[in-house]
Amino acid sequence: MELPRKNIRESARWLVSLRWAACACVFAVVWLAAEVFRVLDDPLPLYLVGFGMIAYNFLLYLRTRGDEPADAGAAARGIILQIALDLAAMTLLLYFSDITRNPFIFFFVFHMIIGSILLPGRIPYLIAMLASVMVGAVFLLEYFGLAPVHPLHFAGTAAQRPDGTYLLGLFIAFSSTLAITVYFTTSIQCYVQRARDEIRQKEKIIGIGQLVAGFAHQISNPLDGLQNCLDSISASPHVGEDPKLAEYVEMMRGALARIERIARRLQEFARPHGIRLSTFDLDSAVEEVLMLLQRADDRGGITVVFERGGVGLVRGDLYAVQEVVFHLCTNAFAAMPEGGKLTIRTRLVCPGGPSGFACVEVTDTGSGIPPDQLENVFEPFFTTRSKQGGTGLGLWICDMLISEMGGRIEAESEPGRGSAFRVVLSRADSTGSGR
Repeated sequence: MELPRKNIRESARWLVSLRWAACACVFAVVWLAAEVFRVLDDPLPLYLVGFGMIAYNFLLYLRTRGDEPADAGAAARGIILQIALDLAAMTLLLYFSDITRNPFIFFFVFHMIIGSILLPGRIPYLIAMLASVMVGAVFLLEYFGLAPVHPLHFAGTAAQRPDGTYLLGLFIAFSSTLAITVYFTTSIQCYVQRARDEIRQKEKIIGIGQLVAGFAHQISNPLDGLQNCLDSISASPHVGEDPKLAEYVEMMRGALARIERIARRLQEFARPHGIRLSTFDLDSAVEEVLMLLQRADDRGGITVVFERGGVGLVRGDLYAVQEVVFHLCTNAFAAMPEGGKLTIRTRLVCPGGPSGFACVEVTDTGSGIPPDQLENVFEPFFTTRSKQGGTGLGLWICDMLISEMGGRIEAESEPGRGSAFRVVLSRADSTGSGR
């Protein structure tokens, strides 16, 4: 995960500011150790390292106070340079103050946390490896006598060459602490980023819901006008004299009723508790949807087949279930541009035995969905038909509606052989949950 360029630049400046305080702390701690507690024999090397920190921090200050870098990569490299210089300075400070017994050795953890927050990918792990190499090199040099030991004189202890087993254990503890710190910090960062992405998605969905609710409200008045016109036409004596005309009027009245129901449903999407549970006959509900699809046989040679399972009454929201089935059918049509067979069947989930659930299954013989995409089909804004204008909201809304009823939607697909979507609902005589 890479932070925005502006944030990296501000972070680089923050590190420079923080380092001024760290330099002051170095001089204060060295003075206390040498002059007050008298545990340090020669503070001069430590003071020199402190002056070196001031020098490179001044150069970094000049570097970061200029214009914004050309790209985020340059800013990230600047952060890496700062951390690497700090690791080298800290290693020198610890070497000149008895690194194997210095309690400040675990201050390396702070740079692991900073690197994990500010830098992308595996770079924080490389920084942890660099710190381990620096400290391990000092351990080896002191153990083999290639570098003099600079002991701290604590009461009751004497200076001696460090024990190899102790050094190995300390190195393992030190390296594992750095690695674990990086792992947990980067994991938390990834979790926070995913939470931010989900919040942004939910904000989009809320905005869409408000937009749709406003649209549904706007079309209510024209629908009322059309209904009044139909009422006036129905009162005309000519309608009663012409059966065909009367049939057309009733068809128009039914279509208007469906539009009104959809408009109400759209408005309910923006309100809590939009689902109204009731009992209804699942077969009859699906047959009403098929009446809207009765002209599907003319759509590119697609054959529609309904296999009535006689499952009886189920518990749910009638209109929402019909909208879900209608959407699944339109998706199936889109998946069969060259023609095919659409099968809609109702059945018990466990035929031949006691079952508290029934389902309506929509199966097509279309192109199918790849396995790596199938697990994401119910995610908001995920679509396999972006070129055809798909929004990626249809299946997500379907899953949300059925979940609010205590049911579930299952999906199966095989590329090149078609897809099957099952809407599972509780039967009216059952109190079970579909989840």
